[in-house]
Amino acid sequence: MPSVSRRDLMAAAAAALAPAFVSAARAQKLPKVEFLYSPFADYAPFFVAKELGFFKDFGVEVTLQPKGGTAETIQLLASGNTEAGAATWGAGLFNALDRGATVAIIATSARMPATVPSPSPFMISQKAWDAGIRTVAGLKGKRVGIPGPSGFGMFSVAKALEKGGLTIEDIEPVYLPPPATAAAFANGGLEAGWSIEPFARQLEKQGLGRRLVEDHTFGTELGLIAFNQDFVARNEDAVVRFMAGYLKAARLLDKGGWQDDKVLDIVAKYTGTERDALRGIPYTVRSEDGAIDMASVREQEEFFRKRGALEYKGPAKIDAVYRLDLLKRANELVASKP
Repeated sequence: MPSVSRRDLMAAAAAALAPAFVSAARAQKLPKVEFLYSPFADYAPFFVAKELGFFKDFGVEVTLQPKGGTAETIQLLASGNTEAGAATWGAGLFNALDRGATVAIIATSARMPATVPSPSPFMISQKAWDAGIRTVAGLKGKRVGIPGPSGFGMFSVAKALEKGGLTIEDIEPVYLPPPATAAAFANGGLEAGWSIEPFARQLEKQGLGRRLVEDHTFGTELGLIAFNQDFVARNEDAVVRFMAGYLKAARLLDKGGWQDDKVLDIVAKYTGTERDALRGIPYTVRSEDGAIDMASVREQEEFFRKRGALEYKGPAKIDAVYRLDLLKRANELVASKP
């Protein structure tokens, strides 16, 4: 057998290690995006894209960061303190866009389905039900939970109240986040309130509340995906790659992915719920290409205008910051990598 020199051994070792070094180098070069999320089931596409490696498959490193409400998200994005996040449509966002907030809107993040049960029902507490309040009209003068005074929750509650001939002025609004509704229902602090999955199902399972209205927001745009404008200007490819990962995950979910235990485990991890609590709940949906239904957005804008919550006249300048060109590129990227 011919002898092997030390030089040959070193060369062989280097060759064997080369793929690992190349892989590590490539990983270090991936553009990075921090994305702000809330622990709700409608954020599932982002959780799935992260944990199943879709973002990395398309060449972007994503960090998911928990956040507060829409106002905080838009403020952090506009100031450049983070790169991306999802937010709900509402007066604060409309006003910020009119003032020229430095954000770019890329796509829808969630839309209400045109079916029942609803992933965001208007619920009545079991205590109120037991006390004889069985209709929306019976809530006149009662305490109703709303996540905030100027967001989708307010719009949704107003649409539900319309079913009983009421308006926001006919009830006593109590502003609190969905996770706090359980305690308020239990101690009698609320008669009714807005909810969203998985919290709605938890209220039902705990015997604290029941669905009162579910057909009030069919097809309504719930939220959007936004980026800091300066980041987009410097990193268009990263935005496209991020959106491709999101679209792939959204399509997986909307085409039956919720039946997969692995998917449920991922969503349970980020929402802080048990897997079985997510099984079979109603889910938000999205347009397949991620496009926003602007008619729905304008309906919400008009609602807040009538409430005197908008600081400007005419339609908000959404088209100026809606980057359909990047969304189109993201769809093309997904199509190129089936």
